[in-house]
Amino acid sequence: MALLEGTPTACNLVFLPGASMRPVGDVILCDLLREDASVILSDLRELGIDESGSITMEAIDSQMSAAARRAERSVRGLPSDAVVWEEVEQRTSEAVELSASYLIFMTIAMFIAAVGIYQNSPILIVGAMIVGPEFGPLAGFCVALVTRRKVLAMRSFWALLIGFPVGMCATFVAVLIFKATGVMAATFTESDATLAGIISRPDFFSFFVAFCAGIVGMLSLTSAKSGALVGVLVSITTIPAAANISITAAYGEWDSWLGSVGQLLINLSMIVVAGTLTLAIQRAFYSRRRRLHMLDPMRTAAGLPVGAQAEGDLTDSRLGLRPDIAFKSWIALTRPDGAGTRSREEEDPS
Repeated sequence: MALLEGTPTACNLVFLPGASMRPVGDVILCDLLREDASVILSDLRELGIDESGSITMEAIDSQMSAAARRAERSVRGLPSDAVVWEEVEQRTSEAVELSASYLIFMTIAMFIAAVGIYQNSPILIVGAMIVGPEFGPLAGFCVALVTRRKVLAMRSFWALLIGFPVGMCATFVAVLIFKATGVMAATFTESDATLAGIISRPDFFSFFVAFCAGIVGMLSLTSAKSGALVGVLVSITTIPAAANISITAAYGEWDSWLGSVGQLLINLSMIVVAGTLTLAIQRAFYSRRRRLHMLDPMRTAAGLPVGAQAEGDLTDSRLGLRPDIAFKSWIALTRPDGAGTRSREEEDPS
């Protein structure tokens, strides 16, 4: 309570003694500005609240409150620019699951892209880009590199390493079947489809567009602007390149096959490089804010050290976001027997 009472960006603080049933304890509710969310969450975790109870957060779509407006004036920047690292970790953790649905999405996306390449249809290729799930593991890998989460990095790596070959092998077999049954022509070259030629001949703009897409993709992930993410999905040529690898292999067009492999590797590498750089810069701003917060005397009132490196720093692997705790923009806390915290709301099973 002392920590939240001394936080200028927290308002509408509610204390419900004994309101929690499992475990028995108190429930604390408050509204917290997005700009300070990760900093305060680090303090709460340093107090061990996530171990003895739970922290649940939920986004507020709209609010009419003079107290909230005063809290907004106490910090610099805009909520849309603030990064809540727990939210980013939650999203990427969910997106890197190597599940049956992930493999199905990857395979179907390549099927659609293959038909689009064969028919020289930009609409089908754009549709395949949107269907493709590969940006999730790519984003997860970038987040893992910046936050030094080895487990997340390996999960992302395996999702990409298995997902692409499964989709490409399935597409290769499908193209062979279509050729054998006469659905597709017996021969197919770049001259038959201009889009296939573009995909199999990477150039400077392949690097440039993929790099820009990596930057915007990370910004859309950290700022929750999904509209921009759709634009990213239709900018990267990963799924079309993978599909073209299968088509050119089935038709024995090995020069085009090699160019498509290069296109795929360029897009994957540039997205990872740009995304990691973007997150690293955002992380540096957060680290600076965190270091300044460590000097705040209000930490003393909460029983936390002032000026020392917090145990709750997000680089500590103990603070990796548990997948059974949902992130949201108001905090619901519970203190079992006055020690930890747990929300009266059950933890989100997702």
